[in-house]
Formats: sequence, C-alpha cells, structure tokens
Amino acid sequence: MAEADPGPLAGLARVPEEQVADAAALDARLRGADAPFVIRGLAAHWPLVRAGLESADAARDYLLRHHRDRPFTVSVGQPGSGGRLFYDDAMAMNFRTFDAKLPDIFARIAAFAGQPQAPTVYLASIDVHQYFDGLHAANHIDLGDREPLASIWIGTRTRIAAHNDVPNNLAVVAAGRRRFTLFPREQFRNLYLGPVDNTPAGRAISMVDFHAPDLARHPRFAEAMAHGLTVEMAPGDALYIPALWWHHVEGLEDFNVLVNYWWRETPRWLGQPQEALNHALMAIRDLPPDQKAHWRDMFDYYVFQNDDQVTAHVPEGGRGVLDPMTPELASRLRSYLLRALSR
Repeated sequence: MAEADPGPLAGLARVPEEQVADAAALDARLRGADAPFVIRGLAAHWPLVRAGLESADAARDYLLRHHRDRPFTVSVGQPGSGGRLFYDDAMAMNFRTFDAKLPDIFARIAAFAGQPQAPTVYLASIDVHQYFDGLHAANHIDLGDREPLASIWIGTRTRIAAHNDVPNNLAVVAAGRRRFTLFPREQFRNLYLGPVDNTPAGRAISMVDFHAPDLARHPRFAEAMAHGLTVEMAPGDALYIPALWWHHVEGLEDFNVLVNYWWRETPRWLGQPQEALNHALMAIRDLPPDQKAHWRDMFDYYVFQNDDQVTAHVPEGGRGVLDPMTPELASRLRSYLLRALSR
C-alpha cells in the first residue's frame, strides 16, 4: 500500500529497520538499544492482525469477542478537526471524554467510516488485562523477564501531538496504519512544549502543528526536524521507542488498533521524575536568582553528580537517604515527603 502523504515532514530520515529471529534475539536487541528501530511483521501471526487485514469489521468483531462488559473511557473530538486531539483557542481540550460500552463505541465508529468530516473517536491506553479476556494470551510479544504494562489504543483517524513517556515502549500496529515521527530527548526545547499540568493525557505536548508547522512562530522546530525520524507502519509491524524519546503519532485509516508495552529498567518503587519537576516548579522556579543558582548547585551535588565526595565523610550506617536507594529507604523518603506536603 502506498504511504500516506507525510506533508512538511517528508524529508525526515527513516527509522532503521531490523530483523530478529526469536524472543531471545529481541531481548538482546532491546537491551542494547539507545535509538528507535522498527521490526516489520513481528506480530504478523497475531489473530487480531489477521482479522484486521480481513476488514475493520472483522477486527472489531474479534475485539468484541474478548472484551469485558464494563465501561470503556472514550474521547470524541469535534467534526472537521482532522483527527487532531489538541487544545482549543482557550487552551481547553478540543475533545470530550466519557464512558461507554465497547459495542456502542464500535457501532459509532462503523457509522462514521468513510466520512472525511466525521468526529474523532479514540480509546487511549486501555489496559489489556483489565478490559479483555484472552486477548493478551492470543496476541502478545514475548519480552523475556520484563514485566510490561500492556495497553491497547483504538480509534478512527487521529493525530496525537508529540510527547514523551518515562518508560521504554514497544508499539505494535494490530490494525490500520500508523505513522510515528520521533525526536531525541534533547530536542524538547525545539518542540515548543505546552503546559505540564494542563495536558491531553498527562504529559506535556508539542504546540507545533506537524501538518502545518509555522516556522515564523516556532523557528527552532526547523532544528528539531534536522534530527527527526519517521516511519509508517502496517499491521504486524513493531516500533521500539526508547524512554523519553518524543513521538508524534497518527492513525491513518478509518479504524486503527495499536498494542503497546511499557517497561522501565529501574525498580517500580523509585519515584517519578515528573513529580520532582512539578514540585521544583512550585518550590524553586520563582526564587531570587542567587537562591536558584544555589539550589541548582545542590541538585547537581546530590542528584546528578552524586559521587564519593557526597558521602565519604559521613560514617557508614548514618548516611540515610544518601546511601544507594532501596525499597525501605524509598518508603521512608516517600512518607517524609507526604508529611511535608500535607502541612
């Protein structure tokens, strides 16, 4: 099938393609990966993929045979929005979110098929184990000893603004087609990020319209494009996105399904860095410049540098949270923070 028109981003470099022979080879490749790569046909054997290749109706029927009878959270955008789930002019969301049963959602999607101005319908990050029975057993990627969160994303034609996620991500197209546009972590300044609290899905997003970038308003985006990668994916294809890489995601068909796996290489009991950033915005950002400089040095000393000079002069057994973090130390520090923040 011919690729959809990528528009202004047509000149971006392509995500490298690789092959893996089995689960062990995939595990080894993931452990050494520091940049995105795509594996064509990794999930071609999935029954869901085969159903989607038959038709959108067949894919929906397959999912309905496995779904649990419970409300699903669905987002519905305005007609004529081109699938872009974003802000409106007042920086409120241009879509509304509510709960509905999956058969009703699918009936609405089917009714809109082929209508260019149809409202966007999108189910985002639905936990596969909580909302479906047997779907994971029949359709999953063997990720070895990792304990990933498996999510499914279902919708019409969509445009999801560039954002990043804390975990590593293996994204598998199960039905329809997806286009990913990716940027390295350090390109965040050139993506013109929006608010960190008022966001469509919990992560700050790029304010740039990737279909019509305004380089007069966002001139540094040209530098981001110089480092960008793009890939268009068919059913069964899988894309590895390293932790914190920025990615803009488009669903290119009237019906699209993606299954993804998130995992962190760090223990689950460690805190979330975003929470530390949020607190620093409240506690440090608006201090006088000389005090901000001091706290920058303190963060560098205790957090980023974190070498022997921090602890060598403190007797062992008395270093507290300056010792290597453990579940017990993390629990103690979390309790301390909760008490401090509740004052």
